[in-house]
Amino acid sequence: MSDKSASYLQQLFGLDGKTAVVIGGTGVLGGAICDCLAAAGAYVIVAGRSEDAGNARVEALKAAGGAGEFAAVDVSSRESVQALLDQCVAGGHAPDILVNGAGVNAATPFLDIPDEEWDRIFNINLGSVRVASQTFAKYWLDEKRQGSIINIASMSALIPLSRVFTYSASKAAVLNLTKNLAREWAEQKIRVNAISPGFFPAEQNKKVLTPDRVESIMKHTPANRFGEPQELAGAVLLLASDHAGSFITGENLVVDGGFSSMTI
Repeated sequence: MSDKSASYLQQLFGLDGKTAVVIGGTGVLGGAICDCLAAAGAYVIVAGRSEDAGNARVEALKAAGGAGEFAAVDVSSRESVQALLDQCVAGGHAPDILVNGAGVNAATPFLDIPDEEWDRIFNINLGSVRVASQTFAKYWLDEKRQGSIINIASMSALIPLSRVFTYSASKAAVLNLTKNLAREWAEQKIRVNAISPGFFPAEQNKKVLTPDRVESIMKHTPANRFGEPQELAGAVLLLASDHAGSFITGENLVVDGGFSSMTI
């Protein structure tokens, strides 16, 4: 690659001097998102509940030449999310990018879903997006800073999937909220977008990926394979960048190996 090409790509997608907060950064997909943001030059706040997993991710970032730190957060607590933001600012790393990647799932038949399970999944999958977006956007608006919010939705938000009723409903709500917030804050230069991954094996879907389920997924995925976590990097960097993604807001980027294009 020529110096001119490298300079152009850096201008488009480079994140030097930026701080990215990845809520859910201790998970499989969240960890890959942390990796790509750090590789592009961002200081990455790996936010999650597991200190061991978070510190391990930070060490991996540093070993690869990146920079960042772990921040404990309970996404069900507004006070905890505020403390996360305060930690960033106090440490000299005012946030520019927020990734809402916390998520849980369950494979309970619809008639058997207890209220507690429904409430828990919605509180984490949707409630965390609401609280974090309110908290970080208020800071950006008060400080007259621009920002980018990237919500991790799901293919099930577009095409309801069997066995994951509550998860599908919560992720559909995430997409609706994404578009509403994009409209609300566009003039203040706060962009809000979503990414809907197809089938990427991770901790939250391990229980539903039975052999018959996997066979069905492969039959409906033209790429005929699962996604690799690092294959989210292109979509993340596009939406995170104030240059490459400057006129993109209210969108949902689907990364699914063709799953959503398959009919019969």
